[in-house]
Amino acid sequence: MASHVDTNKKRGVLIVIEGLDRSGKSTQAGALAARLAQSNVPAKLIKFPDRTTPIGKMIDAYLRSQSDLDDRAIHLLFSANRWELATSIERTLSEGTTIICDRYAFSGVVYSVSKGLPFSWCKSPDIGLPAPDLALFLDVSPEKARERGGYGEERYEKEEMQKRVRELFRKFVVREEDAEQRGDASKDDVTWVQIDAGRSLEDVKESIWREVQRVLEDAPRRPLRRLWVSH
Repeated sequence: MASHVDTNKKRGVLIVIEGLDRSGKSTQAGALAARLAQSNVPAKLIKFPDRTTPIGKMIDAYLRSQSDLDDRAIHLLFSANRWELATSIERTLSEGTTIICDRYAFSGVVYSVSKGLPFSWCKSPDIGLPAPDLALFLDVSPEKARERGGYGEERYEKEEMQKRVRELFRKFVVREEDAEQRGDASKDDVTWVQIDAGRSLEDVKESIWREVQRVLEDAPRRPLRRLWVSH
């Protein structure tokens, strides 16, 4: 019997929000999920690391400085935590639900590279993950982030570390823009947008919404891409 598949059904959009610790990622991700719901766009919010899984609990203990792990080992655990949800992410998107992801593979790379690990090695475990249609980098200075509540409670919330992370995130944005201008066939196919997150919550929220509206119109017509897979 032939299956009845709705070929006109549009997939959901994968939106990733990245940035320094205390840059407002979780607040803005939650606000975006609520706004999508108000706009009748089915949406789901997920956060990495997912600290509820067995791997996530190991990561949580590490981030709270309750355990110590080799830098390579913790990097691979972060990647494995993303792969735990990869099938679920693809299924949710195929059902027409948009996903807002609070941190993704880019965080995994920049935090590990900032500790001295090679860039190419840090990318390799995440090759083939669902690629986001839009990656938003909430840019805020470490000094500004330090003024916000809860700063310094976890392992990576140190100013020198955050400065290195900020520069690496910016290189991700610039690298993708440069590749696009060159017509580089191996570009990541990720649309990066840098947003000044040092402004008021409302100003940042509106900037994010403008970018999301654009991708909601275009991305569902394209097949879901794979992260860091050359064409």
